[in-house]
Amino acid sequence: MLNRHHRAVDTNSTNFHKLPLFQSVRIRAIRVSLFPLFAFLVLTARAADPSDPVLDLLLQKGIVTEAEVQKARAESERIRTNEFANLMPPVESKWKIGKAIKNIELFGDARLRFEHRQTTTGENERLELDRGRYALRLGLRGEAFDDFYYGLRLDTAANPRSPWVTFGTSSSGVPYQGPYGKSTAGINVGQLYLGWKPTSWVDITVGKMPQPLYTTPMVWDSDFAPEGAAEKFSYQVGDATFFANFGQFVYQDVNPAYAAGGLGFNGFSGNVGDAIFQIAWQGGMSWQFTTNLSAKVGATFYQYMGLRQSTLARPGPSPYFGDVFVGEGAYAGPQSPLGPGGAGLNLGNLTTQGTPAYPSFGYPLNQMGLRHLSILEFPFEVNFRMSKLNWRLFGDVSYNLQGSERAEEAAQAYATFLASPVQFNPALPATSTLKPFAAQRNDVKAYQIGLGVGSAGLKYGPIQGLVYGSDSKKHAWEIRTYWQHVEQYALDPNLLDSDFFEGRANLEGIYGALAYGFSQNVIGTLRYGYAWRVNKLLGTGGNNQDIPQVNPIDNYNILQLDLTLRF
Repeated sequence: MLNRHHRAVDTNSTNFHKLPLFQSVRIRAIRVSLFPLFAFLVLTARAADPSDPVLDLLLQKGIVTEAEVQKARAESERIRTNEFANLMPPVESKWKIGKAIKNIELFGDARLRFEHRQTTTGENERLELDRGRYALRLGLRGEAFDDFYYGLRLDTAANPRSPWVTFGTSSSGVPYQGPYGKSTAGINVGQLYLGWKPTSWVDITVGKMPQPLYTTPMVWDSDFAPEGAAEKFSYQVGDATFFANFGQFVYQDVNPAYAAGGLGFNGFSGNVGDAIFQIAWQGGMSWQFTTNLSAKVGATFYQYMGLRQSTLARPGPSPYFGDVFVGEGAYAGPQSPLGPGGAGLNLGNLTTQGTPAYPSFGYPLNQMGLRHLSILEFPFEVNFRMSKLNWRLFGDVSYNLQGSERAEEAAQAYATFLASPVQFNPALPATSTLKPFAAQRNDVKAYQIGLGVGSAGLKYGPIQGLVYGSDSKKHAWEIRTYWQHVEQYALDPNLLDSDFFEGRANLEGIYGALAYGFSQNVIGTLRYGYAWRVNKLLGTGGNNQDIPQVNPIDNYNILQLDLTLRF
């Protein structure tokens, strides 16, 4: 034991070597015996922090030297980097991914919504929907080797224009299943595709794919996933990027392709089925004028192949895409025997299947016909950053090159309907408000113009942004509004946005939306739309599962409150 009267030992001075031999040996023994402890302390210290208080205290008390502390730290680092794997052997994952998969990503969203829809008719009648709704979209996507990629997404509803399911609808089903049922919800394949991108400027996709075209909700509902094949090309020249997109989409599969004798569909003897294809040809360019200013414009031509009009000798398959589009609807007030069901899909009071002059069997007021649709579309946008905000001026213009022929056929078909009570509606009263109309040959165009502003750092586009839930950031926000005008014979009535405005033509109005990021991936969104009939002589062509029984719609309101979790 050291004499308490001795002064403190200075291990860093030359006086240490002048101590008595037994004291020097004892101190060396203490240092040697404590060295493993020092190494352990260093190993367990936070990342071998050089300011660790324990090591500093031992150094200050003269128990160890600076060189010994550095040696202990070096030893602990070696143990940590080279031997930690031996102390904690890796645990083999229970998930197995095939060697053909390069990477995989889980994506999707879960959404809750309150929705209010209201329509009024020319008879001053009103229909309202107040619904709590939910939707889930869950998918996997990623890259495979050799420049291939893939994607799979599951949705909660079979409707191609909506993944939404309404709370409580299972409780009123047949057979009755009690409250809080699940019968109206399901798991459906929303997307399934395989792509190949051999270079940066070529991208080819086949399957049920995300929208490959540059377009807007005026022409395509944003929930649609076209089926078939698409080819995308882009090439940059200076500040300009030129692009070309082509789509060959299977609109309706009609089988059997050939049937003889009594093997045909619809109970008829023999027929030939032609699949219907929607073909899209698109070209355009984007230009980066400055760091804060860019623009993009496209031009698209749509045409339809395989359309065949029904005849008594060769009837087509439901819902008669190859037949004349009327779009008028049948709703004539509560006293009319036509009553609800004005979408022309299930009138239920026909005495015969039809006539050769008007052969759309069971669909005399056809809302889905594709005859005489050759559509030109011109989407555009201008993006600029100002005061740390992203601003967007955007829009779309469309014109049907065969719109006048489409209008003439619709007028003639509707006149035939009213003048043929034996074939179509024998109980039509003389006081009915249904009247024939002259062909509206000029109702062949549609346009949209809008403005958006939002936080910087997000990806914006026609169906991209915080409002659409495609991107998010904590405390980010976006405001988007547009004016839209769609005439009766301008667009494909089966592709129109089912929310704004109810998937119908011959409506115009305003849309507004506000979205806010409560967290990095939780978004709150408020949307509102109001629309009214453009041409009072015509119905509001098109069909939607939300309010199918009202046509024409005179006024339309929609309010949506969403809460979205992205992942």
